[in-house]
Amino acid sequence: MAEQNYDAYREGVAGRADVEDTPELIAYYRSLEKLEAGALWTVANKIEPWQPRSESVPVLWRYRDMREHVLRSVDLVSPEKAGRRVIYLSNPGRREVSAAVGWLYSGLQVMHPGEVASAHAHSSSALRFIMEGTGAYTVVDGHKMTLGRNDFVLTPNGTWHEHGVAEEGTACIWQDGLDIPLVNALEAGFYAVHPDLRQAVTHPVNDSTATWGAPGLRPQNGDWNKRYSPLFKYEWEPTYEALVRHARVTDGSPFDGVLMHYVNPVTGGPVMSTIGASMQLLRPGEQTRAHRHTGSFIYQVAKGSGYSIINGKRLDWTERDIFCVPSWAFHEHANSSSSDDACLFCFNDLPVMQALNLYREEALAENGGHQTVAA
Repeated sequence: MAEQNYDAYREGVAGRADVEDTPELIAYYRSLEKLEAGALWTVANKIEPWQPRSESVPVLWRYRDMREHVLRSVDLVSPEKAGRRVIYLSNPGRREVSAAVGWLYSGLQVMHPGEVASAHAHSSSALRFIMEGTGAYTVVDGHKMTLGRNDFVLTPNGTWHEHGVAEEGTACIWQDGLDIPLVNALEAGFYAVHPDLRQAVTHPVNDSTATWGAPGLRPQNGDWNKRYSPLFKYEWEPTYEALVRHARVTDGSPFDGVLMHYVNPVTGGPVMSTIGASMQLLRPGEQTRAHRHTGSFIYQVAKGSGYSIINGKRLDWTERDIFCVPSWAFHEHANSSSSDDACLFCFNDLPVMQALNLYREEALAENGGHQTVAA
């Protein structure tokens, strides 16, 4: 058996741990291990790196490759047996925690007309982004919402929620996003199945949008004290219209083009405590500059085609493709079309970074703000 090196992380820098192994020290470390303890200086440089070191890697999940396998799951397993019939996205560096990037989970769920996934609740916050099909709906704590292409819907932590597709609909696929890995890392996860498997619809259909969906307006009797948005559904058409209008009067961000955040209409803050979301528009031919920030981000191409460069790796994307940006990874985006805009939906753990005062951002200073693409 190879002898363990306790000085593998030493650094010859003032203020950093720089202790070389000696027979006496090794014996001391082993005596500490018997007490379920250890010397901090043997791991200090590992657990407190100079800057974030993500285990996640940039990944592009092409929809044209994924779609066939997602649809095949319909013939192999029922929603009743699966709980949720989902093909999850697995980052090679985060397979142990079933994460798509960092502490975020994502997957593609498929349902056929007439199918219903039973109601459950859990500690994790969740969202859905509709990719294709008609007739999809979600029920959250008695509020039923009908869903269309590129609609974004919340199922916040602790809420009873279920999904289905109307009998007159077509096969539907949507992207799920949850903070399951984060909740599990905090050892705070609970899960419950509704005692009746289905919940009663106790409000008018689409009442959430009718009540809270008017920009700049709040209902007189709109009392809401929960820590997530009362607007459970954010529709595509007004979102895209808002981006187009904003693009007429702004140059946008040099790093993100024209970007707008989905917000809680009561607080103006993120839609949920642990997950934020946004939609950004890249003008025809636009290429943003590179920057990096703390926090993990998962993108879906809602419209158009282009490419992103993430830590020197170019990922060419088109509509419905999904890709991830790990924390502290330089990234830039480009719209390949000279005539049409492109739109990227994103969900992230930015609310966690900001709430814990851990958010940092840095622009790439070299090469005019553009990365060199690795061969």
